[in-house]
Amino acid sequence: MQPPPKPAEKSAWRRSLKGTRLGPVELLPIALLGSAAGSIWGFLALADEVIEGDTRALDERLLLALRTPGVASDPLGPPWLEEAGRDFTALGGTGVMTFLVVVVTVFLVLARRRAEAVILVVASLGAMGLELLLKDWYSRARPDLVPHAAQVFSASFPSGHATMSAAVFLTIGALLASTQPEPRIKVYVASVAVLLTMVVGVSRVYLGVHWPTDVLAGWTLGAAWAAICWAAAIRLRRNGT
Repeated sequence: MQPPPKPAEKSAWRRSLKGTRLGPVELLPIALLGSAAGSIWGFLALADEVIEGDTRALDERLLLALRTPGVASDPLGPPWLEEAGRDFTALGGTGVMTFLVVVVTVFLVLARRRAEAVILVVASLGAMGLELLLKDWYSRARPDLVPHAAQVFSASFPSGHATMSAAVFLTIGALLASTQPEPRIKVYVASVAVLLTMVVGVSRVYLGVHWPTDVLAGWTLGAAWAAICWAAAIRLRRNGT
């Protein structure tokens, strides 16, 4: 049995342990990747329930809850609210997303933040590729309970608008928040990114073009991809690229 360490040895041992502890910069990528893994697991579990038809009753109930009772063709609220829903849903459309990504990417390049510019492009193109691939894989039909209040051209699961808005808005929000020294501004920017993502997703259900589980799946998929891209951005910053 070894004798207990002397006070001087204890102090040196504690200093060595302190030097090996992970700080916030090292822990953040780990937390992001853990969050991404959890989101991917949630997506796969939800997709399995959708395939088996276990979510159908809940989807129908939630979709009809946003319609005037007894009039499935009429979304809740006055006509201007339905028009506002189309405005909000356009924020997650291909045209708006493409314009936003191009504008922000050019800004980052001009600001000599090329690593962040690459991450944003990868986040947007990757999210688009994932949602197109998965739409084709699952081939879920669009809601048939209510008339569609917006044009649709693809399968239903997962929601492309929800996926893209989560991936792009959350990535841009993280990039902008990281440039701000004040915590309250960081929280504000991140909150706006989350709010935009949620508004786009809810508008898809409100307009009758997606089942609620389509949107939830899009959120989990887009958030997972955004977390992976942000973890990569942190790694590139640490490497000085």
